Amino acid sequence: MADMKSKNSALAHIFTDKTWFTPSNLLTLSRVALAPVIVWLLYYAYWHAAFIVFVVAALTDMLDGQLARYFNEQTHLGTLLDPLADKIFLLSSFLALSYFHVPFFHVPGWLLTILIGREIAMLIGSVFLIRKDQVAMVKPLWWGKVSTCMQIIFICWLFICYFAGWNPYFLHHIGLVLVAACAVMSLGQYALKVVRLYS
Repeated sequence: MADMKSKNSALAHIFTDKTWFTPSNLLTLSRVALAPVIVWLLYYAYWHAAFIVFVVAALTDMLDGQLARYFNEQTHLGTLLDPLADKIFLLSSFLALSYFHVPFFHVPGWLLTILIGREIAMLIGSVFLIRKDQVAMVKPLWWGKVSTCMQIIFICWLFICYFAGWNPYFLHHIGLVLVAACAVMSLGQYALKVVRLYS
């Protein structure tokens, strides 16, 4: 019974928001909407268009939080939507780049395993925190922001390499390691925060 009350209390935070249709929330939702567009463009090999849409989606990630602070319209819904939008946007992009097997866009299976495993673990942790009425803890920590930024930079770099006809083998593998390392560090920081909270 106590768990049910806590869960209801956590979800009730969303309904205390004055409105859900804030500029920042709409930007966050646009990032989710653009994810399948990027996959579709990559499927049909519209690389330049895919890159433009990817950059636009990445810009929404930088602007939504700033808009929320500027207009003083931070919402509990936005706190939950922002990291979820990042996961959908970036994972779908990585999966598409891995599936289509373009040499310049090579994304190995081991990196996908790390990224997907991280997101599953963090999703489970987020559900646990929401059930414990700790909605504020769901928002990204410092390493989470670094990981998101590194993934965006890496994908942009892959596009640029393709357009320029580059195939820098050594730098490519360094980029893969950095993306994986940041993902692992962000998961570790998140797990440590949860453990400290309930220890």
